[in-house]
Amino acid sequence: MDLEGKKILVTGGTGSFGQAFMENVLQKDIKKAIVFSRDELKQYEMSQRFSDPRIRFFLGDVRDKNRLYRAFDGVDIVIHAAALKQVPACEYNPFEAIKTNVLGAQNIIEAAIDRGVKKVIALSTDKAVSPINLYGATKLCSDKLFVAANSYVGEKETRFSVVRYGNVVGSRGSVLPFFQKSRRNGSLPVTDQRMTRFWITLEQGVQFVLDCLSRMHGGEIFVPKIPSMKVTDLARAVAPECEIEYIGIRPGEKLHEVMITEDDARRTLEYETYYVIQPEYPWWKRENGKGGKPVAEGFKYSSDTNEYWLKVEELRELAGIEEGLPEPCEVQ
Repeated sequence: MDLEGKKILVTGGTGSFGQAFMENVLQKDIKKAIVFSRDELKQYEMSQRFSDPRIRFFLGDVRDKNRLYRAFDGVDIVIHAAALKQVPACEYNPFEAIKTNVLGAQNIIEAAIDRGVKKVIALSTDKAVSPINLYGATKLCSDKLFVAANSYVGEKETRFSVVRYGNVVGSRGSVLPFFQKSRRNGSLPVTDQRMTRFWITLEQGVQFVLDCLSRMHGGEIFVPKIPSMKVTDLARAVAPECEIEYIGIRPGEKLHEVMITEDDARRTLEYETYYVIQPEYPWWKRENGKGGKPVAEGFKYSSDTNEYWLKVEELRELAGIEEGLPEPCEVQ
């Protein structure tokens, strides 16, 4: 999508994705980039990093619809990245997770339609597929809200789509920095030796979102083709000299993650580098899926049956682990 002259707003804009997104779009000929988040300290720290006069920092919470109405004034594109994401925190504070992840999504939708935003992309997660924890359940609900939102626009031009991908290498709260920190203790805690996950870099995630802005008609769930990796291989990539301590699967955690179920596969199209889960609504036009081919009967996109696997050496290069390794672990 040509972003020239566009006003772009990112909710949760001080997070890992938001900062990487801003770094990318500020290299383009946009008119304005708005960081919408509720943490004034992170906004201040981010303002020290980005001195571009086109960037604005807007304090607010997606729970506050009135604040969103003000923030969306004149905005062309909204990237919705704000969410409560920590599984244990969502389990312990379920009402808070619902207020932010579900009711916040409703507020984004209503404010975007009423303010005339042209395109909205909401970030999802593999945990939204067949969820077993509250975080995943709220994101599944959010995904469905954003797809269904295209039914609410009437004659207005606002369109909504979803981007769903797996674990982000090196993002705040991910396992990679945790392993790097744990390395100094002489052992790395791993829940289960069979566990697999999808992996994507921040830069790849940002570029995929930008690509989907150009592709979207409204209603799609976009899923990139990305590699899988065993968590034990990730541990070896970070600290090959450390022992692995198996601690058991935590509550709300899966052995493997799925991004497209067999049921979703019946309405999924495959492209060279991504999949599109099509909506089941009368407003969806068949020609919107031009260029894609239906996936095979019984197809499932799961981290344990993925055709693309990340090797230890590839992960080390991808995450820049070889450049500036942590100090060797101190075995007691």
